[in-house]
Amino acid sequence: MTPPRRDDPTPGPTPAAHPGAESTERTISRKTLLRAAVAAGAALPLLSGTVALARDSAVQGRSLPATPACDDGDGPTHDQIEGPYFKPNSPLRTNLVTAGTTGTPLTVSGYVFGRTCVPLAGVLLDFWQADDAGNYDMAGYTLRGHQFTDAKGAFSLTTIVPGLYPGRTRHLHVKAQAPGQPVLTTQLYFPGEPRNTTDSLFDATLLMNVRGAGGGKEGTFDFVLNVVGTPGPGGPTDPPTDPPSGTWAAGRSYAAGDRVTYSGVAYRCVQAHTSMTGWEPPNVPALWRRE
Repeated sequence: MTPPRRDDPTPGPTPAAHPGAESTERTISRKTLLRAAVAAGAALPLLSGTVALARDSAVQGRSLPATPACDDGDGPTHDQIEGPYFKPNSPLRTNLVTAGTTGTPLTVSGYVFGRTCVPLAGVLLDFWQADDAGNYDMAGYTLRGHQFTDAKGAFSLTTIVPGLYPGRTRHLHVKAQAPGQPVLTTQLYFPGEPRNTTDSLFDATLLMNVRGAGGGKEGTFDFVLNVVGTPGPGGPTDPPTDPPSGTWAAGRSYAAGDRVTYSGVAYRCVQAHTSMTGWEPPNVPALWRRE
């Protein structure tokens, strides 16, 4: 029997659910103004001469900076509830579309930053969503997958626009975890959706920038994690005097079922991958299961 298609709306403090619900004493930033505009369904505007995201300036014929500014006063990305449809051990992939997938094509791209505006490499991003009819696959891993940000902190997801189901507006679920740091669980929303005003979980700070792209849509969103962040491959700033003992090593190809040890603990590989610094077994539960 298919479980009721409804995310649990009960836990935690009530978010700033709708544009305009925040205190008027809060400093109004460029991102706050932009989110209010797109929440109202407006076209992506130029606000005080600044486009929504720096990479979006490419379509305006301007040069593309290496990375956009990560924060202008809004703070780290808000967390949201996991809901009842999360499944661990999703496949390692950036494209969730398979031969049988129907719906409006959607790509979502962006960057992951620390609070000091440093792009974060090796961040685990685990996405899951409803299909075009509003159903979640609980038997397999349809429209589920995880990936890692590249050396510039960038990610890109190929999927479809999720369908609607009772009680919720359109949304994507995501878990984000920088190497060795806590997991951020949140949701991403679409501008101009009528149900944005009636969904009790909707948070305007989590709106993507979305534009039409041929027969599909393109979305952008930048995550800001509540970590300081270090440049480079994502390794620790101050490594321990003695490196962790064990058989795990960066730069090796591991297959599902392979067993390694790390700092005296045994782990079993659950997803085939080539290891890299920052993906040590304790940091990436999507790749390694502790035994």
